[in-house]
Amino acid sequence: MNINSKNIIITGASSGIGARLLKKLLNYDVKIIAVARNIDMIPNNDKVIPFSCDISRQEEIDKLFEYAVNVFNHIDIFIANAGFAYCEEIAEANWQHTEEIYKTNVFSPIYSTEKMKEINVNKPYHMVITCSAVSTFPLPGYSLYCSTKAAMHMFAKTYRYEMRNRGRLTLVYPVATRTNFFTRAGGNDAPIPWPVQSVNIVADIIILGIKLNLKSIYPSVLFIIGSIINRIVPILFPICSKIFSINFYRWLKKNNMKPH
Repeated sequence: MNINSKNIIITGASSGIGARLLKKLLNYDVKIIAVARNIDMIPNNDKVIPFSCDISRQEEIDKLFEYAVNVFNHIDIFIANAGFAYCEEIAEANWQHTEEIYKTNVFSPIYSTEKMKEINVNKPYHMVITCSAVSTFPLPGYSLYCSTKAAMHMFAKTYRYEMRNRGRLTLVYPVATRTNFFTRAGGNDAPIPWPVQSVNIVADIIILGIKLNLKSIYPSVLFIIGSIINRIVPILFPICSKIFSINFYRWLKKNNMKPH
């Protein structure tokens, strides 16, 4: 899809991948509604409209779409980038704890995908969702986060057969990225899996993938190679997960972390 002259929504636009995408998209002839709970760090200019929104709530997403349609008339590209993780050892049942991450990481992008289809009857549009390499790779300490990304992975693979319209659904599968994501998940010294990728590279490849109308965007060549090897020798990912597990429990012990 040609990005120029497009109306775009980006969620999670105040930090990390979303903030870098926003910055790079300003090089194009676009109009962007940049969505975050805290919009203080989002620029407000002739290309960008900051919009404060809690995307974990249906009524807030409905307000976002209503506002966007009133301002833009139509939405060409929706980038569902917002999401978060817990770095934790689960030891007790907590429905609300699980529901909170699923509302943001799963319910919100699925509902936004449905809304894009609803408002773009017989019109081309592009839905882009930030998934993760951990949708297919077990990362100890992040079981709930991994499960949300696995849910999005299978939703997209299935929903593409059901769209029956002119829409495009793309999932992005970044590896660990140099942002404050892991600090927010577990604190300043939270374990970070290898490999770690530059947020600039991730943003550039996402934009390239949108231009090329790719269904799946993999910013890390190493992850692509590792996935191929693991299909042939299906012990690579389990070995890596075991190593990450050891690092995770060392981190728990070091910080006297109690299970949630």
